[in-house]
Amino acid sequence: MTKEELLNKKEYCFDDLVSIIKILRAPNGCPWDAEQTHQSIRRDLLEETYELIEGIDKDDADIMREELGDVLLQVVFHADIAKSEKRFTIDDVCDDICKKLIVRHPHVFGDVTVSGTENVLANWDKIKRETKKQQSDTEDLRSITPSLPALMRADKLGKKARKMGFDFDDANDAMTKVYEEVDEVKDAIANGTQEQIEEEFGDLLLSVVNAARLAGVDSEQALYNANEKFLARFQKVETICKASGKTLSESTREEKEGFWQESKKNQ
Repeated sequence: MTKEELLNKKEYCFDDLVSIIKILRAPNGCPWDAEQTHQSIRRDLLEETYELIEGIDKDDADIMREELGDVLLQVVFHADIAKSEKRFTIDDVCDDICKKLIVRHPHVFGDVTVSGTENVLANWDKIKRETKKQQSDTEDLRSITPSLPALMRADKLGKKARKMGFDFDDANDAMTKVYEEVDEVKDAIANGTQEQIEEEFGDLLLSVVNAARLAGVDSEQALYNANEKFLARFQKVETICKASGKTLSESTREEKEGFWQESKKNQ
């Protein structure tokens, strides 16, 4: 597809996006696009993904449509970089995912019978482990990418470990570990090194994620909601503070606590 042909089109498709990226990264295209590497645009992919998540959280079709396009742009961009390095192409990417979907849905593309969603997920995990040639449960656990947000990764590790029979009985059982870790954090703060304090806080966070998971709570979403609640309350605190004729920095700790309690009453 040439530049002239693209300019004369009224509607575009996936192949046109591939052509546009190819043109942008060509010798006579855009210098910035031509200079990019997988590492240089890595952050862009993360940012676009989170912007898409925001659209999903808001259930805003316009934002989702735009941000899905931005994420798709990043996919095609990375594939074109790989093509220029003679590593793989966007067609290879599409071929791989199509083959993966067919292999992992034998109840649709094969003769396997399933009884429901739980059966489907069990088959998916089994096939995934076989295709990745994972020989141990540890390899299976390590397949969960460390690039995930830590809370999300901890939740996924816990869920996978549970399938292997390695978990607490229930949320109440997991909470005993939370209380134990709280005591260890207190002791580390009082007597330990900074490294020990960090380690104990990590253990506490992991135990909280496990307890939340067993209570049916998504830790990542719960913390997101808590952040939003804090921001809403902080805004009310600031409003109440200004009404008293002071700024937050001028207020005493006791006054700030009073503003905070008042903000909670009004929510």
